Amino acid sequence: MVQTTHELHPDRLLVQIASYNTNLQGVLGLPQDLVDWLAPTLQVSSFLSSERRAPDIVAVGFQELLPLHLGLAGLSKSVIDNRDALILSQIEAHAPNKESYSLIAKVVNVGVALLVYGRDEGIARQTYDVQTAWTGCGFGYMGNKGAVGVRFRVNGPEGTAGETYTFVNCHLTPFDHKLKQRLADYEHIVERLIFSPSSQATEIPSTIYDTSHLFLLGDLNFRLDIPKEHSLFYKRFSPEFSQAIESEQTREELKEFDQLTIERRKGNAFVGLREGDFWKFKCSYKCKLGEVDKYSPKRTPSWTDRVLYATYTDSPDFPEKSNITNLLYTSIPSYTTSDHKPIVALLLLPARPAEAPSNIPTIRLPATYKPTPDPRATLKRYVGRLLDRVIGLLWWLLTLLGAGSGIVGLFNFFLGLGAWTWWKVKPSGPDAPV
Repeated sequence: MVQTTHELHPDRLLVQIASYNTNLQGVLGLPQDLVDWLAPTLQVSSFLSSERRAPDIVAVGFQELLPLHLGLAGLSKSVIDNRDALILSQIEAHAPNKESYSLIAKVVNVGVALLVYGRDEGIARQTYDVQTAWTGCGFGYMGNKGAVGVRFRVNGPEGTAGETYTFVNCHLTPFDHKLKQRLADYEHIVERLIFSPSSQATEIPSTIYDTSHLFLLGDLNFRLDIPKEHSLFYKRFSPEFSQAIESEQTREELKEFDQLTIERRKGNAFVGLREGDFWKFKCSYKCKLGEVDKYSPKRTPSWTDRVLYATYTDSPDFPEKSNITNLLYTSIPSYTTSDHKPIVALLLLPARPAEAPSNIPTIRLPATYKPTPDPRATLKRYVGRLLDRVIGLLWWLLTLLGAGSGIVGLFNFFLGLGAWTWWKVKPSGPDAPV
């Protein structure tokens, strides 16, 4: 989706959001040249403005960053460092005017990672009070599913408190029928992905909503719930479905069966957040590995990978309208090593009001929705991390014993245990049978 009705005014920040579920592939999950993922934003900024302009902020989120046992064991540093170096080099290589960027923050929990960059001649020099956060939504608060976040403040005009920016990358529960669990995951993130108190007048941690601008991205795993009476219901696992969704008109019709859209309209999740026209691009999941444009017959194709956003000037009275302009929202079909396609969005933020507030402005929410942080959030996070490490390290050791296979490692472990037990109880000395 490309909007062409707004000029790229220099007083309006450009934010590029990218998300990709890399299917547990570690450093092999990305090609070395990321032009397909980054170039669309640059093309749009060039098309809409007489002067080519690069994004002011670039946020890149990954899900299933590396094999699960390595993520649980906390062995993600080499992978996230590799991604950081590659992404930064590619952002700068494709910047239209040779702009340079700096990493504002990076955070990873198991396989969910987020990296946020700022343009050096601008936002990167104005940021301070940088924070990161993480939480797990899995069994026992484990991090196989969950979210990570980055928050920072940007200076405002003299006499004002500036504005805060919050980026949240999520990986929620999969499978078509687990809608209630996905809704519970989002509620968990709101209550337990916490940041420092929003003011010195309170000691209560702040939620993701206590911010001037909120960007939420990731593999949210919401599916298409097509009713049986629909003509495509019995074709959803066949090549005919893929052919049918070549039509934008068909995709716009199917968006009404998108679980995320339905639940957001009901106010059950993503309250206050807006989204661009996701149906303008084809479903990002579940794709056949090695194929540019084919879907697996095992799942109903769906828009599982999404970008949502809100800003403090958005009105809760108009939940479908935002003062953020969505210039671009699309997927990248050419990436074929995962069953997901990466997505990218380019967002044009509104200019600061002429009368900038003296306090940090925050997102306005409906009066009926009051997100509250869990007072035991930190305890629950570390319970989950302890389980992550114990299970991850055991799994990693079994994988080593099995030459790369945890199942073979478990078999070898019991085989060795049996041999050791037999050796310990084997009779010896003069009473031993001959």
